[in-house]
Amino acid sequence: MDIRSQVSMVFHLDKCIGCHTCSIACKNVWTDRKGAEYMWWNNVETKPGTGFPTAWEDQDQYGGGWEKTGNGQGLVKLRTNGRYRGIANIFYNPKLPLLDDYYEPWTYRYQDLFTAGPSDDQPIARAVSMITGKPIEIEAGPNWDDDLSGSTIYAANDPNLAALTPAQRQQMFEVERLVFFYLPRICNHCSNPSCVASCPSGALYKRGEDGIVVLNQDRCRGWRMCVSSCPYKKTYFNWSTGKSEKCILCYPRLESGQAPACFHSCVGRIRYLGVVLYDADKITDVVRRPDEELVDAQREMILDPHDPEVIRQARACGVHDSVIEAAQKSPVYKFVKEWGLALPLHIEFRTMPMLFYVPPLLPILGNGEGDVYDTTSNDFFGTLDQNRLPVEYLARLFSAGNVGKIRYALRKMMAVRYFRRNETVGDLSQAQVDALLAEADCSREEAEAIYKLTSLPLFDERFVIPPTHREEAIAALHDPLEFKGATGFGFREAPERAP
Repeated sequence: MDIRSQVSMVFHLDKCIGCHTCSIACKNVWTDRKGAEYMWWNNVETKPGTGFPTAWEDQDQYGGGWEKTGNGQGLVKLRTNGRYRGIANIFYNPKLPLLDDYYEPWTYRYQDLFTAGPSDDQPIARAVSMITGKPIEIEAGPNWDDDLSGSTIYAANDPNLAALTPAQRQQMFEVERLVFFYLPRICNHCSNPSCVASCPSGALYKRGEDGIVVLNQDRCRGWRMCVSSCPYKKTYFNWSTGKSEKCILCYPRLESGQAPACFHSCVGRIRYLGVVLYDADKITDVVRRPDEELVDAQREMILDPHDPEVIRQARACGVHDSVIEAAQKSPVYKFVKEWGLALPLHIEFRTMPMLFYVPPLLPILGNGEGDVYDTTSNDFFGTLDQNRLPVEYLARLFSAGNVGKIRYALRKMMAVRYFRRNETVGDLSQAQVDALLAEADCSREEAEAIYKLTSLPLFDERFVIPPTHREEAIAALHDPLEFKGATGFGFREAPERAP
């Protein structure tokens, strides 16, 4: 058993209001410079929609992530280029997204407003490319399809709509049923990252103490295999420096005990951060599972930090006691493992993403009848079968098509709402509430805990940041014997000094 610690995240989509504050915070901190103008390490997409870059989920076009080899042995391989096979495509990579798939960054000639001479016409500031400096016609930009603008052009091309029947697709785009939700995205800091596996120069790696995937700029040669191999398209190429860049989960902030910028600035408080312990020896077996089993397999890989045997093995693998304690308080562990509410995004890519999403409930339940907006039903859970946003669509996003996982999460969320509604309004009997909770596999204590962590979370409850002990780790590199028995840095116990 090879137990490792991983800083993981949960985004609660039922609380996202699509304000893009997280995107602006990240842009101002990390990508507000030459060559990074088009980069959005954090972006918020409207779903259904084609996203950023356009149609990033279509791996037939981009070829990201892993796939089974089809040799009957259950092995997996990179869809595009391996670390060595990719050398043949260094100078021509047909799977690489173009700038048009993102957008050409632009600014305006503001000086034209100040230097314009007398005229009967209002002067304008013409758009110019930030790359070439030449005038351009703006045809795309960040969040270009925000809130389903031009839905028949953008949202109708969402690859996930392939999971729906023609009747469901038609209903979704009727004006009176038009429905969407927001999907914030950052790097998933996967436990089986395809970007790391594809890099010929070895510039990408996972940090041993917290699992954050980072990129060594000194080793990067700008071959961009990481860009094509990442199925989420969260690695970018800086056209000015000739190096690749990506989200680093604000690790300088984490090392000082602060939440990442996008987490700290979130208006809806949808973001949770904590550490989980997982068994790296199980990764090979997990990625070989059929698509419908991947969610359960990943949850099996995540270990119970309260289990004495897990604690003993974690210490033996070099996990610090303070990290184990943080894992025991982790909100991510509760959402993913204990409650079964949070699910990974496109786990069928087999990168084992460590960013999880609580699927949205409101777009499904909302139902208009005349001038009345009704979210209740005498059948309680019956609205899941008469939904505005088909659960099949959510299953395509968050459970590799396994509708049962989506239904389980939504039923439990609905049961918690009825539980809290009864606490406030009292329009249900105790027997009805108990029956609803039992049907949703939820106890009263669990429902109260879900409510508190979802609706009334304190800062320290949303963000349980583990100590990194970086100073001790660096010192241990210089003199491992001085730090005999120190844990948390991937070091085993140092041998005794020779007499």
